[in-house]
Amino acid sequence: MARRSGFKMGIRKPSLGKMLTARTSVSRYVRHSLGVKAPRGWGWVTDPKRALYNRVYSRLTVSVLDLIKGLFRR
Repeated sequence: MARRSGFKMGIRKPSLGKMLTARTSVSRYVRHSLGVKAPRGWGWVTDPKRALYNRVYSRLTVSVLDLIKGLFRR
């Protein structure tokens, strides 16, 4: 029996609810107002497992919104 990888491949479908929640969460507001953030690129230091997953996920998938933007740039 072959093992399935835990990664999605192909086109991601956007979730407007998750996009809105990520930008309006209380924890984000507190983190930004207090300045308690690691600099960009420090994901390997703060959470290496999550950083690796995010790197592979972003290379294997494409956003529908990015595809639409690409159509209008030409």
